[in-house]
Amino acid sequence: MSTAASPAAHGRHDADSHDRIRVRGARENNLKDISVELPKRRLTVFTGVSGSGKSSLVFGTIAAESQRMINETYSAFVQGFMPTLARPDVDVLDGLTTAIIVDQERMGANSRSTLGTATDANALLRILFSRLGEPHIGSPQAFSFNVASAHGAGALTVEKGTSSKAERRDFTITGGMCPRCEGMGTVNDIALDQLYDASKSLADGALTIPGYNVDGWLVRIFSESGFLDPAKPIRDYTDVELHDFLYKEPVKVTFQSINMTYEGLIPKIQKSFLSKDKEAMQPHIRAFVDRAVTFTACPECNGTRLSAGARSSKIGGVNIADACAMQISDLAEWVRGLEEPSVAPLLETLQATLDSFVKIGLGYLSLDRPSGTLSGGEAQRTKMIRHLGSSLTDVTYVFDEPTVGLHPHDIQRMNELLLRLRDKGNTVLVVEHKPETIAIADHVVDLGPGAGSSGGTICFEGTVDELRASDTLTGRHLDDRATLKSTVREATGALEIRGAHANNLRDVDVDVPLGVLVAITGVAGSGKSSLIHGSLPDDAGVVSIDQGAIRGSRRSNPATYTGLLEPIRKAFAKANGVKPALFSANSEGACPNCNGAGVVYTDLGIMAGVAATCEVCEGKRFQASVLEYTLGGRNIDDVLTMSVGEAEQFFASGDARIPAAHAILARLVDVGLAYLTIGQPLTTLSGGERQRLKLATHMAEKGEIYVLDEPTTGLHLADVENLLGLLDRLVDSGKSVIVIEHHQAVMAHADWIIDLGPGAGHDGGRLIFQGTPADLVAARSTLTGEHLATYVGE
Repeated sequence: MSTAASPAAHGRHDADSHDRIRVRGARENNLKDISVELPKRRLTVFTGVSGSGKSSLVFGTIAAESQRMINETYSAFVQGFMPTLARPDVDVLDGLTTAIIVDQERMGANSRSTLGTATDANALLRILFSRLGEPHIGSPQAFSFNVASAHGAGALTVEKGTSSKAERRDFTITGGMCPRCEGMGTVNDIALDQLYDASKSLADGALTIPGYNVDGWLVRIFSESGFLDPAKPIRDYTDVELHDFLYKEPVKVTFQSINMTYEGLIPKIQKSFLSKDKEAMQPHIRAFVDRAVTFTACPECNGTRLSAGARSSKIGGVNIADACAMQISDLAEWVRGLEEPSVAPLLETLQATLDSFVKIGLGYLSLDRPSGTLSGGEAQRTKMIRHLGSSLTDVTYVFDEPTVGLHPHDIQRMNELLLRLRDKGNTVLVVEHKPETIAIADHVVDLGPGAGSSGGTICFEGTVDELRASDTLTGRHLDDRATLKSTVREATGALEIRGAHANNLRDVDVDVPLGVLVAITGVAGSGKSSLIHGSLPDDAGVVSIDQGAIRGSRRSNPATYTGLLEPIRKAFAKANGVKPALFSANSEGACPNCNGAGVVYTDLGIMAGVAATCEVCEGKRFQASVLEYTLGGRNIDDVLTMSVGEAEQFFASGDARIPAAHAILARLVDVGLAYLTIGQPLTTLSGGERQRLKLATHMAEKGEIYVLDEPTTGLHLADVENLLGLLDRLVDSGKSVIVIEHHQAVMAHADWIIDLGPGAGHDGGRLIFQGTPADLVAARSTLTGEHLATYVGE
């Protein structure tokens, strides 16, 4: 009887042969049938220009399929509550492990969400205070600003055996919510004159609130409720009518044979507009809220959101509101000083969580910081915290530019964290542009050679040294170093900031030069954004371009976002003598079968839904009759499938000349987006592409001062030079450009640097240097100066 040879006899176990992630025939987005093998338990960095296909390969293919397969292991009942994920367009994916995605998506901007509630820190603190707080006021929910106090009494029928007996019961819920502000920390005062024009009636369009159109449902329920006279000017309302219009409690009304709920205008606005964090609002909604609503700290809880009872219970003279307001590095020291054997495991867990914040470079934040105000980089590092102490191994961690928002001083710390995750036996996949992080890779995959349709192929695979020696775009630019300018521009004036004290700023006085390129520098959390966004006067003519995400559905594209489609539709309509609405896939011109989506979605219940190209319009989204109309020999579908560069030439001259469209397209080319298809869904754009799209859109606004928040985010090394050229053109055209930036190439290219620090949080907030880049390098008096000097080789 023969026995199988033991694995040891061959020197290697069969299980050890599964040491690579194999991808065959990936075609997601712009990927061109590519195949690649990635080593497991190593750090692999994906490089390439913005739009080359990095995210499509890492997030859209490898991570997406891993998550989809994990979801399929749950019962059909559980899958019904989970998002349905379609299988990526790939032939073979082999050797996958569980993928944990740590991306740059902003954390939920719910107005009740803080850094503490979004992590486990607040939950642990509430338990701590419920155990050790004096006086004792109740369970952990007594310290939660999301739980309201309630009490009541009533009869309860209890069935015992064959009889039933009525018993009287009382109940009390002790919550930590401040009753005055309902746990929001702020109270609002709504200016009625910004809601309506009192001289008009509802029928005449009195309401000036976004979305409240005369013939819309929101206004008709007021007009036809029976409580109000729609033809009567609001200023002539009786006291009863005005109360019903503004403050009436919700009541059921019958409206066109439909049962609906009528409630006053003020509670309706509070529910629809003010329940969201301002950061999550669309620009026109935010403008309305800024105009109509005044927010002030709640006078009862002083903005802590907590009830008097929750604030009265203290540990060593510190209540939970004080603890949440502390800088996390200080809170960690306070917790370290607590010695109570009865809650030792709790203290140990809380200590580890707080120390993780400090290690990852977020010690300057506080737990009461609203989560919607965190930058993309801060949100990503916050998500990393839960994984640092994880006992899981053989997991695939997927990171999207983890160095975003980090000073060169902090990048080394981030690199150490990535290596720690790898050394625990995990596969780490990183999409990155920074040479400091590329340098620590075990394996590099370079995609390109260009972006969009010019990308999607593997240009290089191998080690960092091999990449450096290769003739790829990334390899050639890996060691690029900007040089200090021999001469700098002279300022044409100055913008005075006096006594700036927003957040951690300490009465900073500084003159920001105008007519030049100014870089605001400093470590993350030093007060850069607070100085610029929080201190510039409103009447200074500032055009601010931040890192906020572009919000849009799969029906949105660069043409709709930039306003490009409007002049194109009008030109098509004029040339063919028809209505402009015919040339919108969201209006009359839409294919009736797919409603202008181009694909038909089939819901298969508990199984993943299927998106199939519409058979009627063949994915073109328009009715066949609409495609017969042409402009300059092209129909509307031909135009939407053009790249920005092609479209710019097409609309520049001849029968298709449209100056308004050409101006928008020229700005898109200026910011380096010539390769984008103008009809490409916004949901497929990378982070860097979205920010440059915003930049191109804002360049049309009339303003003398441009403020850019880390414009190099998502930019390849080769594209940074193009960005510097764009900034120079803005300044040379007479504009003042202020850039909040960590990239040394931008610092070196600036005319003036304002450096804040020396540290983060309460260790920062001070002006530590202002002058030319050459002076900063010569002085080497700050962290920024040291890193810039090393970068330029001084």
